[in-house]
Amino acid sequence: MSSSRSQATAPPALPSTPVTAGHLRELGITRSTLRRMVREGVVRHVTRDVYVAADLEDSVELRCRAIARVVRPHQVVCDRTAAWLWGVDAFAYGELDDPPIETAALRGSTPCRRAAVQGHTRDLSPDDVCTVAGVRLTTPLRTALDLGCTLHRREALAALDAFRRLHGLSLGLLSTACTRYARRRGVVQLRELIALSDPLAESARESWTRLAILDAGLPAPELQVWVHVDGVPRYRLDLAYRRRRVAIEYDGWEAHHRDPEQREHDDERRRWLREQGWTVVVVRAGDFTGAGLDRWLAALREALGTSYSSRRRLERGRSVA
Repeated sequence: MSSSRSQATAPPALPSTPVTAGHLRELGITRSTLRRMVREGVVRHVTRDVYVAADLEDSVELRCRAIARVVRPHQVVCDRTAAWLWGVDAFAYGELDDPPIETAALRGSTPCRRAAVQGHTRDLSPDDVCTVAGVRLTTPLRTALDLGCTLHRREALAALDAFRRLHGLSLGLLSTACTRYARRRGVVQLRELIALSDPLAESARESWTRLAILDAGLPAPELQVWVHVDGVPRYRLDLAYRRRRVAIEYDGWEAHHRDPEQREHDDERRRWLREQGWTVVVVRAGDFTGAGLDRWLAALREALGTSYSSRRRLERGRSVA
């Protein structure tokens, strides 16, 4: 009896493609049942208002099929959603469970009004748009330039760094393409950040750390610096001043969730570096504003300021010891 009741109330099998909440209701899956299935890990969000069976592997194609469920064919996916499809995560952490969908209509056209979609209006040329798995979206170049204008500075630099690393956008290409944006809001920030961008940055927090250093008036550090022992590379540093033996490492919230062996390895590496005369400045999650930011920047400024110089300081024509 209980078995037959369980079979009668069991939700139908999910399709093997992304579906909207409305489609699931047509299959007999109510909102409360859908919420339960998400909690239990049977279903997951792909993007806003679109779901897939949890065992389907995430991919660009899957994400495109999900976007196609809620975006009209004449709409162009842009900004952070386009970046997400290109493998660049520009969303805030709190948005990742239910990423918004951002689209652009050509100037003079009506933006998308669907509740799950944030519709914008944008001047786009044919060269700014391409099609991936049936979805029209802005190209990596156009997406990078748009984000350089529309995001906050640190997120914008992280996006530019990521697009340069993942899609081979050169400094010259970005600078040349930027000339189209002469009167666009945010173009001053875009020009500044293009000049600061670097494809060697491997994470958003590395980009944030580098920008904080530059904003503090300190010299630009090198990225991905190898420390050699007997001619063999032993440790790689995210950010460093090689000649002054100063390293800056980001140690975010995810570090607290590493296994003990990984944490021990990190501690051993830092001990070894300090024993070899390196100063290691650690930046932690939350250290990009307020007292946390002041703390590590002061430590970095002190480390860089105490290095010995072989040049004599002169004062009014006399040498000063």
